[in-house]
Parts: sequence; C-alpha cells; structure tokens
Amino acid sequence: MSAPATIIGAIEKFSAHVEDALLLIILIGMIFLAGAQIFLRNFFDTGFFWGDEMLRLLVLWITVAGGLAASRTDKHISIAVLDRFLPAKAHLVTKVIIDLFTAFICALFAWHSARFVMSSFEFGDMLMRSTPAWTLQIILPIGFFLMAFRHLILAVKRPMGLTGSGDNP
Repeated sequence: MSAPATIIGAIEKFSAHVEDALLLIILIGMIFLAGAQIFLRNFFDTGFFWGDEMLRLLVLWITVAGGLAASRTDKHISIAVLDRFLPAKAHLVTKVIIDLFTAFICALFAWHSARFVMSSFEFGDMLMRSTPAWTLQIILPIGFFLMAFRHLILAVKRPMGLTGSGDNP
C-alpha cells in the first residue's frame, strides 16, 4: 500500500472513531438528561429549564451524526428495485449517478443550512436563554458538507472497486 493510501486510511479510521464517539456521547447524554428530567418532574415538581430544548437539539445532532456515519459505510436507506434486474455495468453506473445526485443534494442542504446558521448569528438568536443559537446549529452545514464530500468520494471510488461495501460488480 502506498504512503498516501496509508495516510488516507488512517484519516478515515480516525474520523470513524470520532464520529462513533460523538454518537455515543450524544446518546448517553440524551438518556441521562431525559431520565433526570423525568425523575425531577415526578419527585420534585421541577426540572432543568433548558432540558427539553437541549433534548430537541441533541435529537438534531444525533440525526446528523447518524446520517454521517451511514454515509461513511454507504449504509443509507435505499430502495433496490432495479438492482436485481440490471447487468453489472449498468448497476455500477446507476450507483455512481446516485452517489453524485446525493452529493449534490447534501451540498445544497449544506449551503442553505449555512445560510440559516449565518442568519441566526446575525440576528443574535439565543437558545436555552443565553447560548448563541448558531453554536448549536452549526452541526447542520458541517454534517451535510461532510456527507456531500463522502458521496463524492464514493462516486470516485466505486468504479475502482474501492468502496468495500460489497455491492460492486
């Protein structure tokens, strides 16, 4: 294996560990926060004033992080109707076109979510009383940009048989 391929492999492995750790931290945080909110409400008629809003934000974060992890392993939900009927070459072309289209849509989402975050920054929106909203919304453009990048990489790697997803002819 060449030096650039080794470096790229190490970067991919490191990013996978970071994403998995992020997913785990968010999920554990959601479970503990929701449990604490339930406990405090049932036994003390109180709760964290920011708890419900934070849980909604954590749902956003875990959704984007999960989508990013799915794009890493090429495991997004798909409807494989034509896969059984297409010859191997046509199946490969179809997958590359789908990867390019997905990259375009994710890039479009990244662009518009970046505009949304910028407007939130410009207007000084706050969440949980004192946290700038843009700091919690930044996951949207970052996540969609990374998904777009990953699907572009898939579109390039797939014809070379380098995806490792087992669907290459």
